[in-house]
Amino acid sequence: MPETGSAASEGAASPSQSAPTTPTQKSSNASSKKADNGEQHDFANPTLNIINNISRRTSASGLSSPSREGTPPPLPPRPQLGYLSSRPSTSHSIHKAPSRPQLVSKATTQLSLSNGQAFGNESRADMATVEDGQRGFLGVSLPSHGAGEADDSASIVSYMPGTGALGEAESILGEVMGQEEKTETEKMLLRTLGHKLADSEAQSMFLPDPQFDAAFNCEFDEIEAIGESGSNEEAVMQQWRAKLKHFLILSSAGKPIYSRHGDDQLITNYIGVVQTIISFYQSTNDVLKGFTAGDVRFVVMSKGPLNLVAITRLPESDSQLRTQLEALYMQILSTLTLPSMERMFAARANYDLRRPLQGTETLLSALADGFTRGSSSTLLSALECLKLRKSHRSTINNTLLKTRSENLLYGLIVASGKLVSVVRPKKHSLHPGDLHLIFNMLFEAGSVKAGGGENWIPLCLPGFNNTGYLYMYVSFLNLEHPTEPMQERPSTSEGAPDEVAILLISAEKESFFELRGMRDELVESLKRNGSIEVINQAVKTDRPSCTDIIPGTPLRHFLYKSRGNVQFVMPSFDPYFSSPLHKRQLLNLYAKLHAHIHAKPTTLKVVHDVGTGYVALAWSTPLFEMYAVAPAGTGRAALKRSAEGVVGWVRREEERVFIIGGAVF
Repeated sequence: MPETGSAASEGAASPSQSAPTTPTQKSSNASSKKADNGEQHDFANPTLNIINNISRRTSASGLSSPSREGTPPPLPPRPQLGYLSSRPSTSHSIHKAPSRPQLVSKATTQLSLSNGQAFGNESRADMATVEDGQRGFLGVSLPSHGAGEADDSASIVSYMPGTGALGEAESILGEVMGQEEKTETEKMLLRTLGHKLADSEAQSMFLPDPQFDAAFNCEFDEIEAIGESGSNEEAVMQQWRAKLKHFLILSSAGKPIYSRHGDDQLITNYIGVVQTIISFYQSTNDVLKGFTAGDVRFVVMSKGPLNLVAITRLPESDSQLRTQLEALYMQILSTLTLPSMERMFAARANYDLRRPLQGTETLLSALADGFTRGSSSTLLSALECLKLRKSHRSTINNTLLKTRSENLLYGLIVASGKLVSVVRPKKHSLHPGDLHLIFNMLFEAGSVKAGGGENWIPLCLPGFNNTGYLYMYVSFLNLEHPTEPMQERPSTSEGAPDEVAILLISAEKESFFELRGMRDELVESLKRNGSIEVINQAVKTDRPSCTDIIPGTPLRHFLYKSRGNVQFVMPSFDPYFSSPLHKRQLLNLYAKLHAHIHAKPTTLKVVHDVGTGYVALAWSTPLFEMYAVAPAGTGRAALKRSAEGVVGWVRREEERVFIIGGAVF
């Protein structure tokens, strides 16, 4: 027996030993080790420990008494092969595994700053901490470029935050953007698709969609009327159903008020169905907010005696559609005021509101078409300003203050929908929604036309006061000869894109001649100090391109919104998004990113979206929101650097691209 135990011990010590030991040998071997070194457990494999323990007990009982007849012998223990040391460590392993958060979700491209950490396929131990010396602009940690880091195609994996994750808030963007190197698989895929992606500068970032393209190209065509015989009814209904987006406004009694597409004969049945569904929910003391039918989304908003409905096949969120419905509602209030409209319906529930709104259909349709084409201003609920030097804008502001008349409430200079300067009372500010209505009236609807370029318009600004009217004096400038009166201004949709207007708003109904005198004095002063020429040059220069802002950047376009100023800036759509279709596709992508950033209850801080032809980034902080797109193949590191470059450029140019405070009296 001692010789057998010695032989078994030597066999166990040899890593090349392949024959399993017998139970008797295992018992002797265990006794020998216990005598020399005390009892040891194999922590590398707990399953092996259990088998060994059973084997020892069985062997010990076999020495004292023979096994029962028919009882099968115990299984031999598994051999302790050399590769066991390289297997993944378990919770019982003698080697402590690197600490990292437990995987709680699948791979995703969206990360919540408050709920998760971002990791690529890098070594989790290497990514657990970030050195302080690797902080980039705005505190964003720069990823290390070690050999073990992930390639550019690595998915972003969401982990719950664990202990030791210091600097998470500062490093989230850097971790998401990761390494720029490509794997062999990705390189082979790019070579396979080379005929499509070789000239990325000339290729569209969006896949061709002939059905969507055809529908969008016909979206703004008028629908023909149904003939008296009704022979074309089916064709007309097909045209109506083919529209990508509809807006319906009806009274709580089911009376149609406005429809973007189709006349009363065409939409009456649909209005009845919608009103029936809304009334059913109201009868149960519930509020219908929206529903989906096939690939069409219906969003309903009830405002007092009115029900507004958006019907869309475009990729927009409910909150974005409600913002658009709110703008249409504010357009109605700007014509009627809230108390006036409530009195009408209080007197008669089925009152036909189309009579007092007659003539304003062009304003509602211009708003609706702007939403369908894609409006960055509406998406961000912010204003765009004309880029000017701080000194030039200060000169214009001071000129407005010096020439201000006694009854002036607000004074604005606007160039093609961009705000140049504003003068306002100290305790009052203009609501962005009110300015959207004014800009839509002047530059989109083409409804303000008059000889001499002058207009006197009573309107309600619902964001300022929805119970009464203000009076707006509008004068369009001839920048080449600013002191000469303009001839009759053509419709904006057919006119020049560099129109400049002076808007003077007063609460006094009889202040037309007073504001006209202020306008003449203002224009004379602006011409004398050179501001007219400055505005003219800024309008002709228009927006810079992405490469003008950040030389060598892969970005094709971006949106940057300053939360505090409620203003945004963006580069030119040319040359990549010059057509209306490409603009709509770009706004579809921005709308998707915007919906992710503003989704509730969880608010994401960084969204990295990779499509077949594009790479997109959304980045939200308490100070700003930024959305950027680049062509496919752009690395995360390059995208991160470009995003930081945009933020840095805006900070340097903040007083040029935004109006900080304006002129206050």
